[in-house]
Amino acid sequence: MENDGMLSQIRAAFGGGGVDIKTYSPLTFAYIGDAVYEIIMRTIVVDTGQRAVEELHRHTIKLVCAQTQAAMAEALYDDFMTEEEQAIYRRGKNAKINSSAKNASLADYKKATGLEAVCGYLFLSGRSERAIELVKKGIELLGIEI
Repeated sequence: MENDGMLSQIRAAFGGGGVDIKTYSPLTFAYIGDAVYEIIMRTIVVDTGQRAVEELHRHTIKLVCAQTQAAMAEALYDDFMTEEEQAIYRRGKNAKINSSAKNASLADYKKATGLEAVCGYLFLSGRSERAIELVKKGIELLGIEI
């Protein structure tokens, strides 16, 4: 069920949405999910108040790095992800990645890819609110100060 405002607006303006997203690879989900996760985090940081762009960037990179995403994925997986989300996470985490991790272990990079896959899947399913809910819970569980 598509009830996502931005997704609906993009598809209305440019077409699309005719492909069954279940045919997408987990890395396709992670590709869009990387942007979804980052826009959530950037929005949270910007909403804390006016700061220099460099400060906004420094704060945001701590939130969007593979280590933070990996820790969030681990915190959410057992108790907060649905079976469907866990399946997407595992597919993303276990996908053959053709790029190298920057400043992260391969294990953290794979877990981060799994979390991004979940965010991307939820976004393309018209359920951005669920992606936001998971990220919010992850922030709470990790005790991240924004």
